[in-house]
Amino acid sequence: MSETAREPGDLARLFHARANAGDVEGLVALYEPQAVLAAGEVVATGHDAIRRFYTDLLARKSDFPEPETLPAITNGDLGLTFARLPNGSFSVEAARRQPDGRWLWAIDQLKIKPAKKD
Repeated sequence: MSETAREPGDLARLFHARANAGDVEGLVALYEPQAVLAAGEVVATGHDAIRRFYTDLLARKSDFPEPETLPAITNGDLGLTFARLPNGSFSVEAARRQPDGRWLWAIDQLKIKPAKKD
């Protein structure tokens, strides 16, 4: 089984490694089953839509620069994760601790602008 996020701050590190490895299923595994992912005009809800989004994104983008991960803020089973991207923008995500103790993103405002559909 792939490594899981034992702390909310692990999610960004796992995202970076899996995105650069082209691991779509590994990326999907970082999200709750009904998570919402927003990126520019694209909004994906649930694993199937998130899988389609990352399949398309990874087919077009070859590398993901490592962000500066900032300390997560938690309150019980809820957490906010933050990263400063190399271009200076911030990414903020809402994470939730699962019954088995691992953390998954419930809401992700991804700061990668997808290509426009023709």
